[in-house]
Amino acid sequence: MQSLELIVFVSTLIIALLSGILAAFLTKEWGKSRQKSLAFWSTGLWIFTIAVLFESLFSLSYYSEALIDTYLFLVVVLVEFLATGSLYLLKNKAIKCAYIIYALFIDVALVLAFQYSTVSGIIVNYVVYGVLPLPVVIVSAMGTFPAAIILIVVAALSYRKSRNMKMLSIIAGTLVVSIAGTLYIAAMPEFLYYSEFIGILLLWFGFFSFRDKRSAHVKHHMRKNMHKSTRKKYSRMDHNKTGKAHAKKKSRRRN
Repeated sequence: MQSLELIVFVSTLIIALLSGILAAFLTKEWGKSRQKSLAFWSTGLWIFTIAVLFESLFSLSYYSEALIDTYLFLVVVLVEFLATGSLYLLKNKAIKCAYIIYALFIDVALVLAFQYSTVSGIIVNYVVYGVLPLPVVIVSAMGTFPAAIILIVVAALSYRKSRNMKMLSIIAGTLVVSIAGTLYIAAMPEFLYYSEFIGILLLWFGFFSFRDKRSAHVKHHMRKNMHKSTRKKYSRMDHNKTGKAHAKKKSRRRN
């Protein structure tokens, strides 16, 4: 195994491991909260993990047209899932429904583009790098660019509303992971893997820090409520004792 091949192989395995751990964590969080945004984000990250494992196979010079088509399809689908998860942070059902219908249309169009095009020669020096057929490029762009715009807009709205840097990190990581496949250039095709790694780190920082902050807030809120309930309990007890004392005094006076 050559040095570049080894670097790409190990890098993709590390990215896949980090992504898989984060996807498992989000799936667990979704099981607890049943938040639809977490459901779509976790599914998108599972798809991202599978796509990166495909990149590991490609780095070992193991690929076929079917594998490459599947990989390119997964890249578009994971972007759609991440964008849909971000849309669920908003309250507008019409926008969510319209985008889901649009994403399904893109998926069907992409399958047809693969049927009428031949994708080959995109693995160069063990990395995904090469010119795609024009129909695949057009349909893929129609899927990824609107998703990137959605992620940027939702990021801006979420940050303006909460001023929460952790949430901004989550959206930024989602954005970087989503457009990673379009960021590599001819002189530096390995930039694809740099962007994937940076995106996963941003997501780790955002989700795990956001969970810790949220857990601390929940615990503080629970303690506050417990203190309130305790004060109310003793206040009622004091009130009852005072009422009983007054009743005894009245009965003594009457006697």
